[in-house]
Amino acid sequence: MGRAATLLAFLAALVVYDVVASRLPDLPLWWDVALLAFVLIPAMFLLVLLALPLRTAPQPQKLAYAVVGLAAAAVVLTVADLDVAANFVKFAAVIVAGWWFLEFFENVNWVLLVALLIVPVDIFSVARGPTKQIVEHQPQIFGALSIAFPIPGEHSSAQLGLPDCLFFALFLAATERFQLRTTWTWVAMTLSFGATLAAAVWWNTAGLPALPLLSIALILVNADRLWRARRVGLGAGPRPPG
Repeated sequence: MGRAATLLAFLAALVVYDVVASRLPDLPLWWDVALLAFVLIPAMFLLVLLALPLRTAPQPQKLAYAVVGLAAAAVVLTVADLDVAANFVKFAAVIVAGWWFLEFFENVNWVLLVALLIVPVDIFSVARGPTKQIVEHQPQIFGALSIAFPIPGEHSSAQLGLPDCLFFALFLAATERFQLRTTWTWVAMTLSFGATLAAAVWWNTAGLPALPLLSIALILVNADRLWRARRVGLGAGPRPPG
């Protein structure tokens, strides 16, 4: 099966699941967590891995146009109460936004810098900042600014914020552009979302910042190559082979 066919097959399966999720058997809490962490979240972000070659197909400005078009379509679908379609179009919009954002990065050191800077920002936002206020007092806004992962047998869902998905797309695309470990980074970052979800359930909290573990996953998997790139950036000589 070709890459495009695999992408479409996973997309179709996810759409069907989202449509019928509330009618499926209700599972115990930790079975729900396992399903989300090891099946649904990886399947959703597998779409990003499979679609990655599309990042280099258009010119950079066309990526920006695609973001605007997809975002507008997501708004229209949301207003029309086509929630499943809106969720996937919104996901596509934020993924393409991550790819477009990467065009402004001259080298991998910028990616490393962003990965480090977003950690305290996300922690503050979720603990005391705007994310906490939105989650606690305006859940409908958080729903609009997140990607839903329906829970079987329930009329509720786990949610990942749009920035979490954007930085996932940016980091994964950066691994391809700057010759890091793309597949292993995808595995580690995908599992990081599941680990954050499990921790939130364990501590019985409304949500935890997802970007710290996402950044840690990127850095740990590619630590040696990021260190080489940093030395080159500091004028330590050419990058060694291998």
